[in-house]
Amino acid sequence: MTALDPLLQGYRRFRAEGWAHQRERWTSLAEGQSPRLLVIACSDSRVDPAVIFDVSPGEIFVVRNVANLVPPFETDPSRHGVSAAVEYAVTQLKVDGIVVIGHEFCGGCQAAMTRAFEGAPNGEGGFVRHWVDMLDEARDRVVAEHGEGDAALRALEREAVRVSLANLRSFPFVAAAEQAGTLTLTGAWFAIRDGLLRILDEQSGRFETV
Repeated sequence: MTALDPLLQGYRRFRAEGWAHQRERWTSLAEGQSPRLLVIACSDSRVDPAVIFDVSPGEIFVVRNVANLVPPFETDPSRHGVSAAVEYAVTQLKVDGIVVIGHEFCGGCQAAMTRAFEGAPNGEGGFVRHWVDMLDEARDRVVAEHGEGDAALRALEREAVRVSLANLRSFPFVAAAEQAGTLTLTGAWFAIRDGLLRILDEQSGRFETV
């Protein structure tokens, strides 16, 4: 048994059941996609947005990375995978909304909180350290208010959502679409233990259970 075998077994079930039962949908999707939402989520194996939101293929355009982060708009020649996905979703797919969903027990946020991999070279934690340093200012605010325990980590997980929303608004085409009323931005946070989803009310600053 290899690590791939369970996936192949799952594929065979999907091919015999899921694909067969939605054959017309898959035929339609072969002609193109028109998702209404871009969902930016964490790479964490426990928080698949398609499962949490119970959506069918073709309904959401998904970007997943460590700690569900969006970098600010930048024009340097580096490779910008998240930025490319945001650009494609907003300017080409014309999505109606972007949802940034954080979650409980986020390893990326924990790395930011504990300053894990400090000074580590790329390949030994350096990529992670440099990625989550987008949360350095948020971490300092959280630590000043909550210390460094579990409450602080929960707070930083929510701050990561706010950071990503702020960075999304630094993209000119995102800001223009939001101002025109053709695009909405939403923050959310998912609790793994109780399965509850909380939506950010940006006016109050609180995450409210739905």
